[in-house]
Amino acid sequence: MSATTAKGFWESFSGPNLGYVMDLYEQYLEDPDSVEEEARKVFDQWGAPAVPESGETTQGQADISFQLPANPTIFSKMIAAVKLADNIRTFGHLAADINPLHKPEVHVRRIELNEFDLTEEDLKKVPASFICPDAPERVKNGLDAINYLKEVYTKKVAFEFDHIHELEEKHWLQRTVESGSFFRKLSKEKKIDILKRLINVEGFEKFIHRTFVGQKRFSIEGLDALVPLMEQMIIAAVKSGVKTVNIGMAHRGRLNVLAHILEKPYELIFAEFKHASNKDLIPSEGSIGITYGWTGDVKYHLGADRKGRNGSPISARIVLANNPSHLEVANPVVEGYTRAAQDNRNKAGYPEQDPYHSFAILVHGDAAFAGQGIVAETLNMSKLKGFGTGGTIHIIANNNIGFTTETYDSRSTRYASDPAKGYEVPIIHVNADDPEACVQAALFAYAYRERFHKDFVIDLVGYRRYGHNEMDEPMATNPMMYKLVHQHPTVKEIYGERLVKEGIVTSDDVKELDNAVQKKLQAAYDKVPNGEEEPDTAMEPPEIVKKGYLSVKTGVPEEELRELNTELLAWPENFHVFKKLARILKRREHVFDGQGKIDWAHAEALAFASILKDGVPIRFTGQDTQRGTFAQRNLVLHDEETGEEFIPHHHLSGVSASFAIYNSPLTEAGVVGFEYGYNVFSPDTLVIWEAQFGDFANMAQVMFDQFISSGRAKWGQKSGLVMLLPHGYEGQGPEHSSGRTERFLQLAAENNWTVANVSTAGQYFHILRRQAKWLTKEEIRPLVLMTPKSLLRHPLASVEPSVLANGKFHTVLEQPGLGKNADTVERIILCSGKVAVDLEEKMNSTEKTDWLHVLRVEQVYPFPEEEIKAVFSRFKNVKEIVWLQEEPKNMASWFYVEPYLRKLAPEGAEVKYIGRPRRSSPSEGDPVVHKKEQNRILSEAITRA
Repeated sequence: MSATTAKGFWESFSGPNLGYVMDLYEQYLEDPDSVEEEARKVFDQWGAPAVPESGETTQGQADISFQLPANPTIFSKMIAAVKLADNIRTFGHLAADINPLHKPEVHVRRIELNEFDLTEEDLKKVPASFICPDAPERVKNGLDAINYLKEVYTKKVAFEFDHIHELEEKHWLQRTVESGSFFRKLSKEKKIDILKRLINVEGFEKFIHRTFVGQKRFSIEGLDALVPLMEQMIIAAVKSGVKTVNIGMAHRGRLNVLAHILEKPYELIFAEFKHASNKDLIPSEGSIGITYGWTGDVKYHLGADRKGRNGSPISARIVLANNPSHLEVANPVVEGYTRAAQDNRNKAGYPEQDPYHSFAILVHGDAAFAGQGIVAETLNMSKLKGFGTGGTIHIIANNNIGFTTETYDSRSTRYASDPAKGYEVPIIHVNADDPEACVQAALFAYAYRERFHKDFVIDLVGYRRYGHNEMDEPMATNPMMYKLVHQHPTVKEIYGERLVKEGIVTSDDVKELDNAVQKKLQAAYDKVPNGEEEPDTAMEPPEIVKKGYLSVKTGVPEEELRELNTELLAWPENFHVFKKLARILKRREHVFDGQGKIDWAHAEALAFASILKDGVPIRFTGQDTQRGTFAQRNLVLHDEETGEEFIPHHHLSGVSASFAIYNSPLTEAGVVGFEYGYNVFSPDTLVIWEAQFGDFANMAQVMFDQFISSGRAKWGQKSGLVMLLPHGYEGQGPEHSSGRTERFLQLAAENNWTVANVSTAGQYFHILRRQAKWLTKEEIRPLVLMTPKSLLRHPLASVEPSVLANGKFHTVLEQPGLGKNADTVERIILCSGKVAVDLEEKMNSTEKTDWLHVLRVEQVYPFPEEEIKAVFSRFKNVKEIVWLQEEPKNMASWFYVEPYLRKLAPEGAEVKYIGRPRRSSPSEGDPVVHKKEQNRILSEAITRA
């Protein structure tokens, strides 16, 4: 046989263990005595390798690796055994006993002997080490090894690792599983601890079920093992040095996790069911922080913050994130928490990340994991430089149903966990009726995360004892499943009987533990006052929120700006910036000497530098943030010869705060959620997210609706997140024009955020610095900032250095050169953002008139009533108050500002709108049509009626 043919023969038997056999065979050919006796016996039967055909050698030498043994029959049996073993590893999960309600598939052909033309006698002749080199000593031959692998891979824990590409990881996973190092018998004490926890879990649910009849709680029953699984994982993590554990989960089982993982007192939970006052029940400072806002949220959405406690097995801080009803959307928020906990921001440059400091646990629903796109967005971020958190443990709380929808209607894959395969995430499926297996799966998952800093999925397969909530009757829609559920014993009953049979506890012990839990729950309930008949419904924000803005100084001395400017333009002598870009940047060099003005990107660079100088860390992300979508920013320079990066903001003198700027994945919802979470967990960091175009932010609408705009009112959760949304009509079509200002204004209330549309680089500089100075203040709120495209380099949007040094942020700007003669002004035009500059440009090209005045409303929310009222009071002969916008009438700010303008308008003055008519699409698609319409709007604004 030729070497080429032999190579093909070998490759036809490919598998993870084949390489081991080939290597051992080569070792035998070189020195038979160097291999173990059992292997030598097999190779002796194979005989010497066949001689290759004349001339077929590699570099003059025969390629032993591609030669066949003289006895190919014995060899084929050997390889067939190896292939069978690999099939058990790959397909064993199909025969595993992982579903409490259904028996496994009894026959999986791909793991049967006859599928490979093997007999038990054949296998007895194969050394165990060929098939399973990591098996325990009791495995003596190939038959033992095959039976052992079936035992390992088809019991109540099943594994899917075949999609992992990294060999080191794959080998570690296989060795760990097959050596049994993480699946050994638990101690008597550990088993009793698990039983006690299950009794607490079930007892809590049953107490609520009979005490608060018909109230929603989204019971954990059927997946009770989730609690000991999480608990033992966290204990293992704390032992390894983890200081913070961040948890994200939706409704199912949330109250039980709050009670038994975060130790939220039963009294507080019962008070929420009774609609009773909890002010005397909240524990002392330093134990657990409960998240309440002034409008509040339902009890199964609330999070908690359990502080670390010395002397407890769990001495770490544990945070359960607040979660709206949008199931999986908290995932990236929790990842943001975790990255913020891992980053050290106390020195210049990128933050130093310590993945051992903190980790995240995300608990998913089975229907949601397969069906919600935010899951894939979050998985995709897991290995990215700016977003990775060193491995998240994903637990699918798999009750085999989504509300009333069976699995065959909710996903196209066999398992709910299958989407994770695309990201090479290892998967364990475990039967929720076996709590010991669940705990061992948890320890295994954390060990993998600790070693490889990558994600891991535990598919916890169980059922749901009641309907979607406790008022649903599942027999109406899922009768076959619920016939099985109603006949099925609880996890506690199954495990209690198991320990009784093992002689670890008695039936009386279990009853005694049950009774003790019920007494404890009743005692907690008795402490809770009765619900209030007339509860306070005012739901007023705190005074600090109601009073609004805190005045801060944002100007920076010109000499300091000059020094920062010099440092920002200094890169190493041997660093080769792209020549065209270098020329553009060097134009900034003499701006403080009267040569040119400061444009938008220049003002931004100086703002960031001055904020860092003040000791405030900055994190800035977006799809093209390093360069800027419009090639305007270029905060990260690239050597055109080597590709090396240089970031001037990392090399500013006297700075002890980090500057992190990352290009993000092409994801809006996931990244906005991540940045919000980062900001909440690190409130002293200026966190900025920039949309590629403001229009694309609508992909993250759920984050704006459920977290950023309302999180403080619902949960008392403060945020100072900055959102930069490029906005403005330049004839680029419906998806490149509008940042949808109207949506943010519709959500604006209770001083929940700032919505601004500024028109000059100076205004941008000062609003960024104002936000940075507010970060740690109670007055802090998110900033929604409509940023420009065409204004980025527009001369009328550029400013003199003195504006940065001596100016401040103005909520309203009066257009210079207008309104000098107050008596002649008949029309006051109010507008916001780019259209104000377009109007100025239009007026500069037409005959001057003294009957017009223009106000730029730079901050739309909170609306600057007092400032506008003061301007109006100067003009006694005004006949018209006009709101000018380039967006359609049903979009942008008109509907929001109209009531204010009618209220503030001088007596007798008409309030009018000028702009595009109502449209269903944000803008025209044809640039010629756009230009014509834009010209009509501007001409109408400056034409006397």
